[in-house]
Amino acid sequence: MKTSRILLGVISAFAVCSFFASCETDESKNETIYPNAIVTIKPINDGAGFNVWVDDKVQGPASNITKSPYGKKEVRAIANIRQEKDEKGMNKIYINWMDSIRTKNAIMPELKAMDWKKYGEDRLEIINGFGTVVEDGYLTLRYSTAITNPKAKRDMNLIVQHSEKEPYKLVLAYNAHGDNKGRFASGLIAFRLSEIDKIARKNGKKDVTLQLHWKSYQGDKQASFKYHVRSDTE
Repeated sequence: MKTSRILLGVISAFAVCSFFASCETDESKNETIYPNAIVTIKPINDGAGFNVWVDDKVQGPASNITKSPYGKKEVRAIANIRQEKDEKGMNKIYINWMDSIRTKNAIMPELKAMDWKKYGEDRLEIINGFGTVVEDGYLTLRYSTAITNPKAKRDMNLIVQHSEKEPYKLVLAYNAHGDNKGRFASGLIAFRLSEIDKIARKNGKKDVTLQLHWKSYQGDKQASFKYHVRSDTE
């Protein structure tokens, strides 16, 4: 199950275990039912194995799952995990459950060719809390927006509007395809910042400040994020 769709009220995985259920006894239920991390699932050997990236200090293979559940694709996921050590003291990650987040690349179209009607100018809110984070080469966003039909088509893109004056400007474009009224619902989406990495490396930067712009229900908004450039090219 992916959280790519918008879900009424709260994200489904905040209340249910999926993929790798370890919904244990009542004593441990409250500890495992809610997500305690946002991770990157990094496949190895075409998905025959995988590493779990939790943060710069905590990462390693899963101790209770061998094969990547997402095949060859690297994805972000919400999860309930605990850190373990093997007999050699190496990190391993025990996964109670995890649920993939829709993961896609940020794009950098030519500014002169920007078709805002295509990309969309519908409104949404970015939630400043669990789910919104910049790490491991990704901008992961928790958002909410008004909808009538949870199954209706909708598109979201992160556009890199690079310029000499604003080299790390990002615009979140949302196209609800007409379904932008009704109840508020929330969701998660993750964008790989490969283009930002390329620009930063070209400028000799390892740490940059991202400027995110979006259209909210209160008008145009922006927020700044400190971003550490990902060193690999994935």
